[in-house]
Amino acid sequence: MKQMIVHCSQHMTRMALLEEGRLVEYAAERAEQQGLVGSYYKGRVMNVLPGMQAAFVDIGQKKNAFLYVDDVLHPHLEKQPRVKPSIDTLLQPGQEIVVQVRKGPRGNKGPRVTTHYTLPGRWMVYMPFAEYVGVSKKIARESERSRLKALGERLRIDEEGLIMRTVSEDEPPEAVEGDLAVLRAQWKEIMRRSLKAEAPALLHRDLSIVQRFIRDAFDPQRDELLIDSQQGAREAEAYLSEIAPEGHKPVERYTGTGPIFAAYGVEEQLERGFSRKITLDGGATLIWDEAEALTVIDVNTAQYTGGASLEETVTRTNLLAAEEIGRLIRLRDTGGIIVIDFIDMELEEHRKMVVAQLESVVSRDRTKTCILGWTRLGLLEMTRKKVRHDALELSTRPCECCGGTGRTTVWNTGQE
Repeated sequence: MKQMIVHCSQHMTRMALLEEGRLVEYAAERAEQQGLVGSYYKGRVMNVLPGMQAAFVDIGQKKNAFLYVDDVLHPHLEKQPRVKPSIDTLLQPGQEIVVQVRKGPRGNKGPRVTTHYTLPGRWMVYMPFAEYVGVSKKIARESERSRLKALGERLRIDEEGLIMRTVSEDEPPEAVEGDLAVLRAQWKEIMRRSLKAEAPALLHRDLSIVQRFIRDAFDPQRDELLIDSQQGAREAEAYLSEIAPEGHKPVERYTGTGPIFAAYGVEEQLERGFSRKITLDGGATLIWDEAEALTVIDVNTAQYTGGASLEETVTRTNLLAAEEIGRLIRLRDTGGIIVIDFIDMELEEHRKMVVAQLESVVSRDRTKTCILGWTRLGLLEMTRKKVRHDALELSTRPCECCGGTGRTTVWNTGQE
């Protein structure tokens, strides 16, 4: 069973997802950024840069959005030209264009946008121009994959594309078809608004952070939802009734005296999970260092001495670390390149065990993750897609003394 704990304030909404009492996902969203990722805008091309194969588009945000050439070409890879054309043959300054936000702004970067449009529903993702049907890789049964593939091909028309989501497994055709009808109507409304709107203009806002997690990671019949806001509880109840008309667990309004995150142990788990040094059961440690596009995780036995031999101790430590790293990557929403320095193991079978353990944990992650394998230096490489705001960035700020390095200088100060 999962518990979804939501804290609402005037400026920010924070959401924690617990599985059997353990924190596995955390997200935060500022009020002014609500629903930015996934939303549609009618924008105006401001600059076209052939040297970067990119354009900057005004969508009405503080910073112009970045549109790369791959996000202008046809969404079906097989229909793209073998040699990419120059972006100035595809877009011109002053041109008006409908775009969808793929990634929110971060630091000095504006949002990233695309013309590969997608509309996620309960059972599927609708793509108006993709021209293919895909099935979630997490659906293992080949018979069910074939059924959903055939169902999607029967339902789609013209250039439409569909991706059948994991939750569509064993769902009746009527439910899937109803979902598609809703998504088609949404797309038609977006196109209707685009004809009337003057750029830059918002055409369609994506769901709030609470609604997105209900749609993507929540079982209305089994999971619990607790919110400390009366308005938030009403909105969540209305959305649940919309996507689960057959019935759902009622939303629980938290009325305790202390903060909701403290009452359910979320704050304590957040403090531990977002630390630079994380101590595992038994005394082993992880050292977690993040740059903008690279994360390095170092595994140390520290005080752990639980094996009959050195190789057994090292392997046990690495297996414990792999399980915790998989959970923390999801919790911290770590994206980009991830390099893990596990403790050196002598036997290849032990290295395979560690990779298998990590794969088992990340398979429960809704975000696309790829484990590439071991480097010649014995490091494990992996990548993970990232689209949301860095939750740590929203909840913290760099230290004024050290500038975010975690260290302060002593030279030229007379200190020793």
